[in-house]
Amino acid sequence: MTGKLQKAVKRLWKDAEGFVLPALFGILIIAFWEKKVFHALLGVKVLQLPIPSRITAVFLENAHRMAPDSLATLNTALSGMILGSLAGFAVALIATMFPKWGAGALTLLSAMNAVPVVALSPIMNVWFADAESAKTAVVAIVCMVAMAANAFRGMNDTKQFALDLMKSYAGSKRQIFLKLRLPNSVPYVFTGLRINVAAAMIGAIVSEYFSPASKGLGYGIRNRLSTGQFPLGWAYIIAASLIGIALYAAVAALERWATTHRQV
Repeated sequence: MTGKLQKAVKRLWKDAEGFVLPALFGILIIAFWEKKVFHALLGVKVLQLPIPSRITAVFLENAHRMAPDSLATLNTALSGMILGSLAGFAVALIATMFPKWGAGALTLLSAMNAVPVVALSPIMNVWFADAESAKTAVVAIVCMVAMAANAFRGMNDTKQFALDLMKSYAGSKRQIFLKLRLPNSVPYVFTGLRINVAAAMIGAIVSEYFSPASKGLGYGIRNRLSTGQFPLGWAYIIAASLIGIALYAAVAALERWATTHRQV
């Protein structure tokens, strides 16, 4: 009985340690922050770096004011991520169908990705008359590369014996793609989506920061910090983090469903 109990405890700990250890580390960081340890180490004042309890209070007091900006950022990040991911998947698909120029296309996309977001945002503001389209374009460009690279790898990282088996049954290129390459790319596509969650939020916040439009969490962060409202500025940062966590959780849930139901 004792042996079974020990095994059950070990199994429970193994399942929980991936969450417990990061949570404990986060609690430790917040405790040091609350006790002003970082203020002493960095030589900053509480006005410059508000403590977590103050940020939380301001966040709760101003949640209704931040809601429209949060929805605007969510719309920009989500629409840009979807468009960029679809475009990246299309590039991977075409590169797989025409492998002679596929590597060159992915190299070109990687070169585009080397352009910093802070430089890309002003360029898009010049190209697009509509501020919303400019912000969405920034996010889409940022998200395109990760999806293209991961989807291309998934479509081409197939086992040779599986390809030979499909060809031995006179499988057409279309059948090989639908029955072999596409299912094999599913885990890689979701890897690209997980990467794109963070990329989309960064792209949305930065594009809003430099956008002439007066809405979005990026605008709120810029406006509050420039006017000395540091606790409220940090509250906007917390709101952006919560949106990113929610998007990541949604992608993870969708991945679990897709990998469970996909046909191998």
